[in-house]
Amino acid sequence: MKILGIESSSLVASVAVVTDDVLTAEYTVNFKKTHSQTLLPMIDEIAGMLELDLHTIDAIAAAGGPGSFTGLRIGTATAKGLGLALKKPLIHIPTLEAMAYNLWGTDRLVCPIMDARRNQVYTGLYHVSRELETVKEQCPMSVEELVSGLNDRMEPVIFLGDGVGAYRSQIEELMKAPYDFAPAQSNRQRAASVAALGMEYLKKGLTMEAAEFVPDYLRKSQAEREREERNGQMDA
Repeated sequence: MKILGIESSSLVASVAVVTDDVLTAEYTVNFKKTHSQTLLPMIDEIAGMLELDLHTIDAIAAAGGPGSFTGLRIGTATAKGLGLALKKPLIHIPTLEAMAYNLWGTDRLVCPIMDARRNQVYTGLYHVSRELETVKEQCPMSVEELVSGLNDRMEPVIFLGDGVGAYRSQIEELMKAPYDFAPAQSNRQRAASVAALGMEYLKKGLTMEAAEFVPDYLRKSQAEREREERNGQMDA
């Protein structure tokens, strides 16, 4: 089986192909280009390097959120467009599940954190020692609330994600439970993890038609919130 993975939920743009249990290609860039400029050329590049006919893939796995509203929309449009053109099913992979999958095999609690601004993070808690087990579903919350919950558990934890860079000093100040930070090769979104996890979803039949794929933003966009605030002020 071949899975094409697409990850665009943050600044990272990443595409990958997993064939059975082998990562056959991954192209990841973490730089200041919009995903509309990068994703399709990256897919074309790895298809060329692998001499891969995209019609031979079995499914397309895409990071389905949370994350950047713009990034998710571009990734969703890319995955849906390919799915419709190739007549292939899509697999919705929660962004934070895929991030936790980066650390497969660790016996520690895995805590991905994405910067959601306003002292908030998108986060979830996972065990990945033998299989992916969701301890806490992905959600937005304050850094203080997250750390407080982790201190209550007192379970050794590994943090990863761009939220580490934004809130590392607060984590170091507030954490009482044992903790560490993931190394560079594992601390950001990777399409390899999206594709590999997509393979597991495919085995369980967890696919959908391209038209059904909808990203999970977890909260309203800043523009929507500001519009509601303006409308509320006008109504008052």
